[in-house]
Amino acid sequence: MADTWIDEHAPAIAARAERDLEALVAVSSPSGDAQAAEEVVAVATALAPDAAEVDRIPCSSPEHAPDLLLTVRGTGPRRVLLLGHLDTVIAHRAHIPPQRRGRRVLGSGTIDMKAGDALALGVLRALAGRPEVGEAALLLVNDEEWRIGPFGHVARFAGFDACLCFEAGERDRTGEDAVVVRRKAAASIRVEAHGRSSHSGSAPDKGINALLALAEVAQAVAALHEPRGADRLTAVPTIIRSGEALNVVPGSGELVCDVRADSLEALRAVLDAVPAEACGARIEAQLQREWPGMDARESTSAVLARAAGTLGRPVVPAQRGGASDASHFAAAIPVSIDGLGPRGGHAHAPEEFVDLDSLLPRAQVALAVADAVLRAG
Repeated sequence: MADTWIDEHAPAIAARAERDLEALVAVSSPSGDAQAAEEVVAVATALAPDAAEVDRIPCSSPEHAPDLLLTVRGTGPRRVLLLGHLDTVIAHRAHIPPQRRGRRVLGSGTIDMKAGDALALGVLRALAGRPEVGEAALLLVNDEEWRIGPFGHVARFAGFDACLCFEAGERDRTGEDAVVVRRKAAASIRVEAHGRSSHSGSAPDKGINALLALAEVAQAVAALHEPRGADRLTAVPTIIRSGEALNVVPGSGELVCDVRADSLEALRAVLDAVPAEACGARIEAQLQREWPGMDARESTSAVLARAAGTLGRPVVPAQRGGASDASHFAAAIPVSIDGLGPRGGHAHAPEEFVDLDSLLPRAQVALAVADAVLRAG
């Protein structure tokens, strides 16, 4: 029966996702632009199942448009959360509208993650008819790409039977379909240097160079980078801003570092290693954008085995270094599975694309995983 359900719905989901993802990508929706978020939310709402309840719930980030929650209800015992985001990192001026090149769709936000949103909408339609479903919800947030504060939605969905997130899919080294069940913790370290300005020609030594101080801190953070160590820590300085004129010793500046590891404690240790003073400048540092780690290998193994048995091909557990909102839910919903979206590449870059030929097999994987959740217990 399960394979019949998949055979019935997967081709329709894949075919419709080709059009739906183009409609979503056509709207430029960078994080923080409330008007743009309203436009893409309107598109997603128009693509929702007819039976879905439409709710707007407060976004985790202030001054952002409310997030979108689509819910279908039934009389069964199972509750499933589908998860995605509608915002991108691409500014309006750099937005690339959808364009087809062979069996690819290029465009801003295609693989991260509007194609995944399109598949999630299709899976929600399919779940609407399953007798085991008591509640199937699709949460599409507007601030995933640049959220600084805490994530605000975990309590609402705590106790659901599964969280299925539709970030980009992948294959393992042997070519088998993989889903993500392990992610690193992630955060940003924001460093401010407070020095003293002076004329760089007539009085260079009367200044305290904030730029040099930030460079010293950047080197200190980078020295902790140890991706093959016990914590699998990556510590990468990514942004530095200092100086306002070519003939002035910079009196202040800012450094941002991207840090990731198996635990938030390892990231806090990097913060603790930032000196209070460098090159004579006062240093202030704080940890921002804290994303917990996710390790659902054990809690999802039976679900993936059941899904593979239904599909007749492996569904392989994988790990990924990038952050995802699924990590926030993993502690409250042990069966949290990510990477259920289609395959593609070049996320956050002008060449970003989604592979249209991956839509059908990835729809099959997503439905098989959802079916395995519904039949659990």
